[in-house]
Amino acid sequence: MTEPAADPSNPPRPAARLRAPPWGKTGAVAAALVLLPLVMGAFGDAWVRALCFAALYVLLALGLNIVVGFAGLLDLGYIAFYAVGAYTYALLASPHLIEHFPALAHAFPGGLHMSIWLVLPLGASLAACFGILLGTPVLKLRGDYLAIVTLGFGEIIRIFLNNLNAPLNFTNGPAGITLIDPVRIGPFDLSHSTSLLGLRVSSLLQYYYLFAALAVLAIGVCVRLQNSRLGRAWMAIREDEVAARAMGINVRNVKLLAFSLGATFGGVAGGLFAAFQGFVSPESFSLMESIIVLSMIVLGGLGHVPGIVLGALMLAMLPELLRHTALPLQQALFGHVLIDAEVLRLLLYGLATVGIMLYRPKGLWPAPEHGPGHELGRAVPAAPGATRSAARDG
Repeated sequence: MTEPAADPSNPPRPAARLRAPPWGKTGAVAAALVLLPLVMGAFGDAWVRALCFAALYVLLALGLNIVVGFAGLLDLGYIAFYAVGAYTYALLASPHLIEHFPALAHAFPGGLHMSIWLVLPLGASLAACFGILLGTPVLKLRGDYLAIVTLGFGEIIRIFLNNLNAPLNFTNGPAGITLIDPVRIGPFDLSHSTSLLGLRVSSLLQYYYLFAALAVLAIGVCVRLQNSRLGRAWMAIREDEVAARAMGINVRNVKLLAFSLGATFGGVAGGLFAAFQGFVSPESFSLMESIIVLSMIVLGGLGHVPGIVLGALMLAMLPELLRHTALPLQQALFGHVLIDAEVLRLLLYGLATVGIMLYRPKGLWPAPEHGPGHELGRAVPAAPGATRSAARDG
């Protein structure tokens, strides 16, 4: 039997090469994560503390990227879920409720100090419920209208936290909640230094390694989500909601999943923030915080997980960098400080946003292009008659 002749208009595709697992890159990244705080700590504990907050911002940025980058739903009130997680942890792992509610003091004479294994999932679940509560009434809104409603939701949560100190004192109002329990995992109390293999590990280092491990876990979850059926449904809705609905995607449920999953990341980050700080107050959850997290994902690259991590790290470490460089430099040049570090930080945020929109609208590290022309790293050749037909039609 003779084999059919090969069709010149449809050349056979080369077999895809099997790639070896990038163990070398993984090991290098792991080594960098372990050694980075040790190197930065040589310049002071403030840098290690900044790294801890950078890891928390990575968690927040990844959660917001699910809503904005994957599903294309502009959310300006995302910091509200951060606040929900933080206050849930603060109320259930501090003496505040015992001091203001005698019934609870009678039921828990030793104090209400719940385990982090219970409080953190509870805060994440409560934040997810608030995400569904926000997503349900705004399913048909898009663009500016969606942004305004989510902005209002974030402000409502902050105002509630600021005023829920009367007639019953739930949040202690503007004064905030203090004496929050630190993270305790088995015999380890992360608020105190410990010895490991004969080495002294400070409290900041313990918190950093915990936050970095959770950030790496969140990155893995986001990558898996992006390549899953759910992630592709989010991207279909982002590109064309009408076409996505025509393809059979349940747009309502998929949007609600985006809001709830994104809020879950915010709830986890909020609980860790409360445990790390030992204090929470409404001023930590202002609109500016939402804008900063949104700036991180815009700067890094919407929808691209490595770009999100890059943007979060850059903007999270910027305040500490300015504190150690901008102020001494102004003092040396002018004899006094012309622009305060906080004002300079916001000025640089604005300039960076303008520059990104003008010169890199897809971010510093955008998602790679996909399509026929980028398949297997080569351009797909056109059919022999395609060029002549296109010329004739033109």
